[in-house]
Amino acid sequence: MRTGMFSYTTYEDQQIEPHFLDACFLCRKPLGNNSDIFMYRGNTPFCSKDCRQEQIQFDEAKQKSWKVSSSSSSSRGALRKSDTNKNPTPDKSVRRTGSVAVA
Repeated sequence: MRTGMFSYTTYEDQQIEPHFLDACFLCRKPLGNNSDIFMYRGNTPFCSKDCRQEQIQFDEAKQKSWKVSSSSSSSRGALRKSDTNKNPTPDKSVRRTGSVAVA
């Protein structure tokens, strides 16, 4: 038997992925053919304004927590830098020894 670039597959072998407009992103309620679809951020469908608003609030809260965590970590980094710069004149008697390997 010769193998080629074409192969025979049966219906059972194929996995059908649902279309992104088949169900609400938040509550997974099926979106009917004749019902309104409320979109958010391009291609995210919702069955109602309420579901969409809930996702918007969730995303905003997540974004605020990221900003808070990144600003608190950067302010800690600034404190560390100021601690290392307390002595404005470096000690010239300190020599660094060691080896560096480069691949």
